[in-house]
Amino acid sequence: MNKRIIIIGVVILLASIVLKLIWSGLKNVKVDSFKPAAVTFVIDSSASNQKELPEQKKLLKQVCNLLDPEDQVKIIRVSEDAYLIYEGAPFNGSNIEKVMNEFTKYDKKDFGTAYGVGLNKAFNYSRQMKKDGYMPAIVVIGDLENEGAAEKQLNWNKLPQDVKQMQEYAPEFAMMFLYAHPSKLDTVKEALGPILGEKKLIISPKQNCDKAIRLFLHALDR
Repeated sequence: MNKRIIIIGVVILLASIVLKLIWSGLKNVKVDSFKPAAVTFVIDSSASNQKELPEQKKLLKQVCNLLDPEDQVKIIRVSEDAYLIYEGAPFNGSNIEKVMNEFTKYDKKDFGTAYGVGLNKAFNYSRQMKKDGYMPAIVVIGDLENEGAAEKQLNWNKLPQDVKQMQEYAPEFAMMFLYAHPSKLDTVKEALGPILGEKKLIISPKQNCDKAIRLFLHALDR
């Protein structure tokens, strides 16, 4: 009888030690705090960018396919003017392709590039999505050339201020610029690099986009 009591006591003691160790381990496990992203694409469909546009549209869909189902995307078409052509889930590939094919068609009258208008809309959408609990990011796909009406063009003196304000509101904010000439991308780096840093600012000409996309996903903590 005494031997049985001793065995039971030892088993209970060992069980309590194991449970204590398990509990201690569970307390130290950090729960993965996934945060959905809201990615706003600004894509250039002006006449001067039509040659690269088919590849750029494929690239946009490639980025969407790598996002999470809980993420949200918006697509702003930029040409003589800028306006929203899609918002919704990133994996809705057929609808994304339809709206891009419909609203990025070649029009010889659409020579200007309203990058300034497009980015202003993108910043506004990003602030709203941050308010709704998303991690905001902007992807600019195009040559970054300023053409057409001056008041609609990208103001390189104002852009750093806009990005700084956005980052103050959303410290996790990230930007990616693709397909522009290296000289334009260098301007982006000099203007925005000191604000966003290496991780949150990704730039790439068309020759290195695959690596840039991987860096962008890393910027979204994926």
